[in-house]
Amino acid sequence: MRTMVFFDLPTDTAEDKRDYTRFRKFLIKDGFMMLQYSVYTKLAINKTVAKQIRNRLEQNKPKSGNIAVMEITEKQFANIEWILGRKQSNILDTADRLTIYDEE
Repeated sequence: MRTMVFFDLPTDTAEDKRDYTRFRKFLIKDGFMMLQYSVYTKLAINKTVAKQIRNRLEQNKPKSGNIAVMEITEKQFANIEWILGRKQSNILDTADRLTIYDEE
């Protein structure tokens, strides 16, 4: 299963920007992969792990802004349909999306 995080955080003040950066760095350090600028996903092997992920998100949430969390199955994740304006080579549009890769 996958835990998906969608967030919309303010960046009006210096403190807001720090909170945004801190939250984004937390996501990356915690093993989330960016799908889009404010959409991150992480593999969870079962519901217990997914609950732990949610608890860590709750502990690291910024003071303001909106964060949405959703859990989907691997099959649902594999069925995401990408509609792209132009071809981007760093989008994995196959079942091989579980592969970890390093962007250059």
